[in-house]
Amino acid sequence: MQKLIAKVTDQIKHEFEDEGTGHDWWHIHRVVNNALLIANIEGGEKDLIKLSALLHDVGDHKFHKEENAAEILITQILTRFEANNELIKRVIQIVSEVSFKGANTTTRTSSLEAKIVQDADRLDAIGAIGIARAFAYGGNKNRLLFHPEQPPKNHKDFNAYKTDNGHTINHFYEKLLLLKDRMQTKTGRKLAEERHVYMETFLEQFYSEWGV
Repeated sequence: MQKLIAKVTDQIKHEFEDEGTGHDWWHIHRVVNNALLIANIEGGEKDLIKLSALLHDVGDHKFHKEENAAEILITQILTRFEANNELIKRVIQIVSEVSFKGANTTTRTSSLEAKIVQDADRLDAIGAIGIARAFAYGGNKNRLLFHPEQPPKNHKDFNAYKTDNGHTINHFYEKLLLLKDRMQTKTGRKLAEERHVYMETFLEQFYSEWGV
C-alpha cells in the first residue's frame, strides 16, 4: 500500500501543483494531514484514509461536467498503479461522500473513513485558509467580493448549489459558516471551533470597513 500511496502522491502533486482556485496540491496536502490528525484520535484505516484524501478532488464537479467524472478518473489512476478492484471501490465511495452539496442537502457518510476525510476537507474550507481559498476561487470565477443587495440562498439541492454564481461573501452563509455544526467526528468539531470564530470576526471587520 505504501508504494501505491507514494505513486498516487506523485501523480496528484503533478496534476494539481499549478491549480489556481484554492484546490491546488497544497490544499490536498493539508487535507491529508488533517485526515491523519483526526484518524490518530478517532481510528479508521489510515492508508485508506490517506489514499482517499489524496484523491478527493479528482473529477470534482467544480471542474468537470460529467456526473461520473470522479469515478472514471480515480479508477484510471488506481488501475494504472495496479490497485485491486475492492480498494478502488472503497476509495470511490469515500470520495463520493466528501463534497458539500448545499445548505438544505444532507451529505451522508457510510464509514468512519468517509467521515474523517469529509471533516478534513471541510476544515480546510474554514478559518484563515478557508477565507483565502474562498476569495481565490471567487476571483478565478470572476465573482464579486460582495453585493449588499444580493442575499445568500439556502440551496435546496446539489444542482442549485453548484450552478449558483453569487458573490463570495454569500458563500460564507451558504456553506462555510454551516460546516462547524456538520462535522462528523468529535475531533473535527473541536478543530473547527476556533476557525469558525475567526470567520465570524473577519465578517464583522469586513462589514465595518464596507459600511453596512
